[in-house]
Amino acid sequence: PTDRATALALDAADPLAPLVAECVAVEPGLLYLDDNSLGRLTRRARRRLAEVVDGEWGTGLIRSWGSWVDLPARVGDAIAAHLVGARPGEVVVGDSTTVNLYKAASAAIAARPDARAVVTDDDNFPTDRYVLEGLAARHGLEYREVASDPVHGPDAGALAPVLDGAAVLCLSHVAYRSAALADMAALTRLAHDHGALALWDLSHAAGSVPVDLTGTGADLAVGCTYKYLDGGPGAPAFAYVRRELQATLRQPIWGWFGRRDQFVMGPGYAPVDGIASWLTGTPAVLGLVCVEEGVGLLAEAGIDRLRAKGMALTSLAVDLADAWLAPQGYTVASPRDPGRRGSHVTLAHPDAERIVADAIARAKVVADFRAPDRIRLGPAPLASRFVDVWDALDRLARLIRR
Repeated sequence: PTDRATALALDAADPLAPLVAECVAVEPGLLYLDDNSLGRLTRRARRRLAEVVDGEWGTGLIRSWGSWVDLPARVGDAIAAHLVGARPGEVVVGDSTTVNLYKAASAAIAARPDARAVVTDDDNFPTDRYVLEGLAARHGLEYREVASDPVHGPDAGALAPVLDGAAVLCLSHVAYRSAALADMAALTRLAHDHGALALWDLSHAAGSVPVDLTGTGADLAVGCTYKYLDGGPGAPAFAYVRRELQATLRQPIWGWFGRRDQFVMGPGYAPVDGIASWLTGTPAVLGLVCVEEGVGLLAEAGIDRLRAKGMALTSLAVDLADAWLAPQGYTVASPRDPGRRGSHVTLAHPDAERIVADAIARAKVVADFRAPDRIRLGPAPLASRFVDVWDALDRLARLIRR
C-alpha cells in the first residue's frame, strides 16, 4: 500500500472514475481532503445554477415559482429513495440542520408529555447537544449526556441506564470526529424499549454510507446537504419523519409553507397533511437545485459503490498513516474495521492544530482540525482519487519529518 503505483492501479480500476471528473478542479497542486466538511462544486451544479440564475430567475422572475414550489418535496423524495432508505413523502428539504433538529426534538418532547429527560452522548455534534440542552431547560427536563468512546462511538450498555423516562434519544449515525458508525437498528430498538423516540443526525452519513431509516424503525432524522451531497455552503438541510408518526408529531415552527392552502393566506394555522407540514418559510431555491444535482450524481454512482470506495479510500489512508506517521507519534483515532467507520479517518497528535495549519499553508493539503488533538482526513468517494490520498499522506509525512 505504500507504493504510489498501488494507488494509481486502484484509480485505473475505479468504476466511479468518470463521475470523479464531474467535480470542478480545485487550484493546481491542491489536495483536498475535507469533503466531510464541505463538498465540491460539481459541473452539473454549476450548469444548473447558471440556468436558474440567468433563465428562471433572470428571465422568468416570479413566474418560475411554478417549477420551484415543489422543490423541497421533490428533492426530499430523491434523498429518501437513493440515500437514506425512506419512503416517498417522508423527507423534505428546507431550513438548516440545527433548525430541523430543534423541530424534531421539540415534536418528540411534545409527544411524550410524561417524559423526564432527553438523552444524547458527549461526542454528538455540538449543535445537537446545544439544541437538546436548550430544549431540556425550556421544558424542565433533565439533559442527560452519556460519555461515548472517542474512537468507537456510543455504547448501548452506557445508554440503557439513562433512558428511563426519556422523550428522545438523539445520536449521530457517523461520529463527526472519529467516523465511528453507530448501529442504528440496535440503538433505535433500545430507545423504543424505554419508550423514547429515536432521532438520528445523518450529516456525516448521507451519501457516504448506506442508511436504512425504514428498516431500522427510526422515528426522526435530520442531515445537512453541503458535505457528501455537494449542495454548497449553507445549502438547506433535510428532515425525515416516519410516515406513521406524521399525523401525531407536530413541529413547533408554524410557517406559511407548512399551512394547508398556503396561498389563501387566511387566519389561523392549519398544517397541511404529511411531511410538508415540516416546512416553514420560503425555500432556498439556489441551494435546493444544487442539492438536486448532487443527489442525482450520487444516485448515478449508487450507494453500494460509494460505500465500497469510501472504505477503500479510508483503508489506504490508515495503511499509509501506520507506515509513515505512526513512527512520528501519530495514532489512528477511528475504528480500524472499515465496516465500522464512515468515509473519513481521524488521526490524533498533541500538535494536531499546528500541523493542519502548516499542511494547508505549506504542503497544500486541506484537512481539518477538531479539538482537542484530532486531524480529520475526509476523501469523498465521488470526488477523490486514490492517488490524491497517497500524495496527501506523503506530503504530510514529509512536512512532519521536517
